[in-house]
Amino acid sequence: MEKFKLVSSYKPAGDQPKAIETLIKNLEREERQQILLGVTGSGKTFTMANVIEAMNRPALIISHNKTLAAQLYSEFREFFPENRVRYFVSYYDYYQPEAYIPSTDTYIEKDAAINEDLDRLRLAATSSLLSAKDVIIVASVSCIYPIGSPEDHKAMMLHLVNGQRIDRKAILKWLVATQHERNEFDLIRGKFRVRGNNIEVIPSYEEIGVRISIIGNTITKIAKFDSLTGEVLSKENEIFLYPAKHFVTPKEKLIRAIGTIKEEMEERVEFFKKANKPLEAERIEQRTLNDMEMLEELGYCQGIENYSRHLSGRLPGERPEVLLDYFPENFLMFIDESHVTTPQIRGMFFGDRSRKETLVEYGFRLPSALDNRPLMFQEFEKMLNQVIYLSATPGKYELQQCNVKTIGETSPLIAEQIIRPTGLIDPPITIIPTKNQIKDLIVRIKERVAKKQRVLVITVSKNLAEEIADYLKEFGIKVHYLHYEIDTLERIEILKNLREAKFDVLVGINLLREGLDLPEVSLVIILDADKEGFLRSTTSLIQISGRAARSIDGEVIMYADRYTSAIKETVKETERRRKKQIAHNKKYNITAKSVEKPIYKSITEIIGSKKRLADKIMEDKEEEYYGKDLFQTLKRLEKKMTAAAKRLDFEEAIYYRERMKNLQKEK
Repeated sequence: MEKFKLVSSYKPAGDQPKAIETLIKNLEREERQQILLGVTGSGKTFTMANVIEAMNRPALIISHNKTLAAQLYSEFREFFPENRVRYFVSYYDYYQPEAYIPSTDTYIEKDAAINEDLDRLRLAATSSLLSAKDVIIVASVSCIYPIGSPEDHKAMMLHLVNGQRIDRKAILKWLVATQHERNEFDLIRGKFRVRGNNIEVIPSYEEIGVRISIIGNTITKIAKFDSLTGEVLSKENEIFLYPAKHFVTPKEKLIRAIGTIKEEMEERVEFFKKANKPLEAERIEQRTLNDMEMLEELGYCQGIENYSRHLSGRLPGERPEVLLDYFPENFLMFIDESHVTTPQIRGMFFGDRSRKETLVEYGFRLPSALDNRPLMFQEFEKMLNQVIYLSATPGKYELQQCNVKTIGETSPLIAEQIIRPTGLIDPPITIIPTKNQIKDLIVRIKERVAKKQRVLVITVSKNLAEEIADYLKEFGIKVHYLHYEIDTLERIEILKNLREAKFDVLVGINLLREGLDLPEVSLVIILDADKEGFLRSTTSLIQISGRAARSIDGEVIMYADRYTSAIKETVKETERRRKKQIAHNKKYNITAKSVEKPIYKSITEIIGSKKRLADKIMEDKEEEYYGKDLFQTLKRLEKKMTAAAKRLDFEEAIYYRERMKNLQKEK
């Protein structure tokens, strides 16, 4: 079995060694559930990494949103550079689910924009799980949604070996059957082409191509190559190729599925006719017949996931196959920020159900579409092998699993991580009346900016976040806002830009709570701290305050005109932790210091690395063209400049324009 190898320049410190030991002992005793109660900045991610290396088992880390999942993905890539760290989140940039509104007789067709890079990363995650053991998947709660059967996915894998005797037509037939598309001119992921004795394919889960050379009926060479330059990157003795999509089905299963879909359609048509609903009867018959025709001809149809129960052969009501099914039985699960993630997992099923029931009732979908759903929480629980909940404020559910009622109670199933390796103590909290709060806020921000430190301002609404950001700009403050309407990958870039001091103040709402690792932030300002509700609950206030816990100058300002119970409990818990941390530092003569953490590559940098490498290769070749074919070089640069301008990437467009100018000057 492949070994996990943790690469890090520092060793466990503070409460980390004790927490790691506790977690490992509980896992070895086969305890199913436990808690890592770790304060912000105590290094919970590093603790997780040490546990994974020690146990040497595949791991799934679930986060409640894409931004935090991306942060964890970047960190684990740094910790385990020699192992397979993968990223699995929803691949939609935009998603409008299929729906029907009876009151206005309005049918809304499914509309979605799939992010090709995220789709590739999802396929890379499942393919890695089927081919290796040293795999860490960082996922959002999308991991409890159906993705097709791992047995079917593996059964349709193609294993090719150098020297193997195989008919070239058999490979081409396999590529078509597994949803690869033939394209002789534009070779991109999920497509293949034939050139002489070579079959070239870009797997959907890769950025590089595979070239299979066949003479007669014998494979003479297998190579990986750069799809943009054609350069051979490596020669392979064997290769494993997987289907281009998650929802693929062997032919015999597909034939059987079409038969059962037809049977259900006929039953449903009869049901509507008996209920005197001819419109619904005709609607479901026509829609289903069209889908069946597509399945017969192409093996795929729009909305194929709605037939997932038939394709997998499941019984009505039986749970769907999800990412968890791709893991071996002994896998480890970590639920990050469990006080948010666990309730989110619990609520997914109910939010999905009501919309689909309406579609079924009015003949837009067969009843089996109801089985295309996320896991129910009870089903999710049954699939858990061993799980570790991570949070500074565990919820009631997690505490109950460890036989305690409140935070602070001791249990052998709770590993407490309050002492930070850096000796940092929790930031003090100051309550200030709301009168003249914006004027006071500006003064405090400028003080921090003068020290080259960053500031977070937390509001209660999106509009207020934007208004305050615009207002602060009038005072010469470099500021940005962050909220749920901003694209996933853009959010990650914004957070990275804050760390790099491209701006000094970030204004947002609850997106700035759990897990965000921003060591440069020394001041957190909470507006309307006394507005009672989930955004200003005890859990929320503790989590928000933690964003300032990575700086020696960390401080939290709450603007409020009254002390709510949430404010009182937050101050009380913060003081309890501060006393323990101060006593520890005094006992061991520790001088606290700010967290110094590298700025990990963002998702867009990771997924764009191949493009930049290819661009660099092309730029190097431009130097070769210079003096030989300068005209063609300038034409290519002009094309790149125009493309960059069209997608509003003016910085890149200017770069190509300057290259053109320099080449023309040298002429």
